[in-house]
Amino acid sequence: MASGSDFALAVSSELESVLRMKTVDYFITRRPWLDLYGVNVRPVAPFGSASRRPYVDPALIHRSLPDELLFEVFTRMTPYDLGRAACVCRKWKYTIRNPVFWRNACLKAWQLSGIVENYKILQSKYYGSWRKMWLLRPRLRTDGLYVSRNTYIRAGVAEWKITNPVHVVCYFRYMRFFPSGRFLYKNSSMKIKDVVKCMNFRSSKADCVFGGHYTLSDDKVEAAVLYPGMRPTVLRIRLRIRGTTAGANNRMDLMSLVTSGVNSSEASVPEEDILGVVEGWQDDETHNPDVPAVSHKRGMTPFVFVPFEEVETSVLNLPVEKMDYFVPG
Repeated sequence: MASGSDFALAVSSELESVLRMKTVDYFITRRPWLDLYGVNVRPVAPFGSASRRPYVDPALIHRSLPDELLFEVFTRMTPYDLGRAACVCRKWKYTIRNPVFWRNACLKAWQLSGIVENYKILQSKYYGSWRKMWLLRPRLRTDGLYVSRNTYIRAGVAEWKITNPVHVVCYFRYMRFFPSGRFLYKNSSMKIKDVVKCMNFRSSKADCVFGGHYTLSDDKVEAAVLYPGMRPTVLRIRLRIRGTTAGANNRMDLMSLVTSGVNSSEASVPEEDILGVVEGWQDDETHNPDVPAVSHKRGMTPFVFVPFEEVETSVLNLPVEKMDYFVPG
């Protein structure tokens, strides 16, 4: 006759067996709506679960493409493409969280700060997470153009003293930044789909694209560009970076825009040194009496970032009669 303790042990083991079977049944539950597509998805069992059957990835791309090659593909993708790829499946999501991808992106985006300074900021502000640093630290985007669309009203010519027509004039400020600390600037009435072709260092003088230098400190940008000519003029720009979502950095507020004159010796310095020449200047300071310092108050619409792949379809290409005013947001 079995003792009470033996009976208790038998009941315990029986209950344990039932619980194990229910656990296995939970992890391999079939989903009829997936069978409609001829797919039998087996969820990944968590560590220590009752399921011990070997897991085979049903996705054809994962069976055909080794993990090493998949890693190489992700290495050559931009951070924004990595974010899109992370939405494909669970495996890609956790693979893309590898800090190697985000470290390379961060060191390239903030190369002006230096490797040592970037590592210090990483540990002090972002708890050692390169991905969090990429999402939360302000930076200038280099995969497109920043565009400021400005409009003003100009009086037209009165006809027969009956009508007093007015015209809405539209012009743009374009800025393209590079990780090396250089940028390109252009003022034009041309649409972005036409301007993007000449926003490079190979553009001719007829394109009126001028190069300058910038510095980035937290979310503040200090930039300067020199207009050559008979009376050289330097354009000093102060900007503040922000984003509509975390990591977007797709807006720039124009804090100040000042034009000042420079003397002949200052006008002869290379364009990458012009920011050092005007550093510390006051807003009303000029070094050429024929070119007074002017602090502009109009045309201060915030910049909107447009990626290169969206320049053809951007709403900024719309004419004035279809979009007389644009709200950057």
